[in-house]
Amino acid sequence: MSREQEPGYGWQAPPSGSWQAGPPAAAPAPAPGGGSSHRGAWIGAGATLAAAVITVFGAYLLVPGKTGADNKPPVAQVPPASPSPSPSSSPSAAAPAAADSPSGPSTPSAASPSASAPAAKAAGTVRWEGSLVITYTEDKDLDSTPPVRSEINADNDFSVFEFGDRRLRPERGAKAMLWADSKKVPSYADCAAVVDTQATGKDMPLKTGMTVCAKTDEGRVARLTAKETSGQASDTQGTFDVVVWDKS
Repeated sequence: MSREQEPGYGWQAPPSGSWQAGPPAAAPAPAPGGGSSHRGAWIGAGATLAAAVITVFGAYLLVPGKTGADNKPPVAQVPPASPSPSPSSSPSAAAPAAADSPSGPSTPSAASPSASAPAAKAAGTVRWEGSLVITYTEDKDLDSTPPVRSEINADNDFSVFEFGDRRLRPERGAKAMLWADSKKVPSYADCAAVVDTQATGKDMPLKTGMTVCAKTDEGRVARLTAKETSGQASDTQGTFDVVVWDKS
C-alpha cells in the first residue's frame, strides 16, 4: 500500500489542546467558478425581487376601491340617474310659448270678442232686399232674414186686409208713412230723416205703386213699394219690393 492510500492521508492535524473523537468534518467543496461570490449575487437578487414585490403590493393597496384585508375586487361606482326633464322645461313644452311671443304670429282665442262676435255693420247697410208677399193670414217679421211670419205675434211688423178697400197695417210697435214724392225712390237717409217724426201705427190704403217708409218693432228702417195687390176678404194680399237696412 502506498502512502497516499493510507488512512488519514491528507487530513489536517487538529489544533493542539483539542480532542476530536472522530475524523474531522470535511469542509464543503468550493463551488466551481468561485461559489462565494455567486451566492452573494443570488442573495442580492432575491432581496431586490422581494423589495419589488412589496412595492407593487403596496401600490395595489393604495388603488381606490382596493382593500388590504381580503383583496376584494373594486366595486363599480354607478353615477345616480339624472332626473328626467319636467314637461314645463322641455323644448316641446316651451314651443307654444314661443309661438305666442310678440315676435311671432298670434291666433285670437275662442273667447275673444273679435273671434266670436261678427263685426257690427254701419247703420244704412242693406240687411235684406227682395220681393215679399204679405197676405191677410200671413203677416211678416221684417227683422228676420229673410222676412217670414214669426210664430211670436209680437215680432210681426206688417199685415194686409180688406175693409171696404185693401189696406196695409203696421203691427205691434211698427210704424209707417206714405212717401209723397212719386218721382223719387227714397234712400235710407230719406226714410231715416222722417220716419221717427212722421210715421204712425195707423192703417193706410194699399194701392199698386205706393211707397212707404217704415220702422220695424226692433228699430230698423225699411222701405216697401207695392208692386201688386189682389184678392178679396181672407184672400187679400200684396206683393212688395222691400229693403231693410241695418241699424247702428
